[in-house]
Amino acid sequence: MKDTIDQMYICSPPGTHIDETPFGYTLGLISGKYKMIILYWISEYEEIRYNQLKRCIQTISDRTLSQTLKELEADGLVIRKEFSQIPPKVEYSLSERGESLIPLLDFMCMWGHQNRPDPVDGSVSELHESQNCTACASRTNL
Repeated sequence: MKDTIDQMYICSPPGTHIDETPFGYTLGLISGKYKMIILYWISEYEEIRYNQLKRCIQTISDRTLSQTLKELEADGLVIRKEFSQIPPKVEYSLSERGESLIPLLDFMCMWGHQNRPDPVDGSVSELHESQNCTACASRTNL
């Protein structure tokens, strides 16, 4: 029990603002309406062009996609590769740092599948393993 409490003090020291904790730092990198989804799509394709990413997400505006990609690049999670050609070509891929977040996103996705309330009656039912996100489960070997 003492080891667990000691670990909790490392992750969430009493009196520390959430932004100064490892939880807060991680959430700061991936929070936002589309950041996790963008990271996920880039991880699926390994390298993806802007318009292809926009088609994958569909509900994102050009402005939001462009701004979010800039933020992810500034945070060192995404690599932007620009090719000198006409018409201009830009590809996005995950950095090692971005890749290291994918297992976390996989577990978040699986947790959501297992705990999301039914939209009809609001109940949370035990989902059969086959109903889990197969991409998440295959990458995490679950």
